[in-house]
Amino acid sequence: MAKPRVLVTRAIPDAGLDLVRAFCEADVWTDELPPERGVLLDRVKGVDGLLALLTDRIDPAVMDAAGPGLRVISNYAVGYDNVDVAEATRRGIPVGNTPGVLTDATADFAFTLLMAAARRVVEADRYTRAGRWRTWGPKLLLGQEISGTTLGIVGFGRIGSCMAHRASGFDMRVLYHNPECEESTEAEALGAECVDFDTLLREADFVSVHTPLTPATHHLFNEAAFARMKPTAILINTARGPIVDPGALYRALESGTIAGAALDVTEPEPLPPESPLLGLDNIIVAPHIASATGTARGKMARMAAENLIAGLRRERLPNCVNPEVYTRLPGTRD
Repeated sequence: MAKPRVLVTRAIPDAGLDLVRAFCEADVWTDELPPERGVLLDRVKGVDGLLALLTDRIDPAVMDAAGPGLRVISNYAVGYDNVDVAEATRRGIPVGNTPGVLTDATADFAFTLLMAAARRVVEADRYTRAGRWRTWGPKLLLGQEISGTTLGIVGFGRIGSCMAHRASGFDMRVLYHNPECEESTEAEALGAECVDFDTLLREADFVSVHTPLTPATHHLFNEAAFARMKPTAILINTARGPIVDPGALYRALESGTIAGAALDVTEPEPLPPESPLLGLDNIIVAPHIASATGTARGKMARMAAENLIAGLRRERLPNCVNPEVYTRLPGTRD
């Protein structure tokens, strides 16, 4: 019996790729950069399954190119704003993601960025490498205290709550904001207080972004938001780049409206070398590596492979973002 045909848009870790290759006839895109649009539309023709990355825009054109035999889209990511889920649902195609496995890695990195920005670690490293360090000085590269300050968390899901756990070790006061601002037992146990967005911006010394990218959160951090933050505040974003308006952020950093920022995600991504943000000393920009540990990426690969294979078998995906699709898929096994 012929194996199902699938396209994997990048070489994922072997923990998942070996599973895919054992079950499928896999076309794996092995370049470092994602396939260009035309290449993607060509390579996806006639596949039964698609394992995509967040850098791939999976829209109706891609689904049309794949054809009516496309049974499953597996996204190697927690977020899935790169996939037109509504269109996939309309076509009866389940969409999978990889939640949970990168929670600790991302929270660790968000707190790493917070500390590095507060204590000007990256700036100090550049200072030393440039040969500017001549002696110890009482005012040299003064940073900010972390212990006893206030952390504002925008989006109190898995990663946001883990960020609060880390903050508790530094005796930080934790404020958080969700759209509904519902209280939770976990937040209560951590002593985290649910507040409105304005209060969080006004009172937080550090603001860490962990909310999904939606129409409501697109450019949530804009001129008005930065104007409400403390002039000593630092913004950390490990969620999605377009949640922060890059032009507004540049103006806020350049003018001293806020003290600093540390980003793992940007708009656009990657930032072009000529971006004015890269000319500032009070910003850290990492290349989207918050989940970049062998443990986290390996687990993500296995989950993505398991979602893909389940869809090809017409079984329920272990992690499905559009479970309503199963009400219109006859013959799906639980």
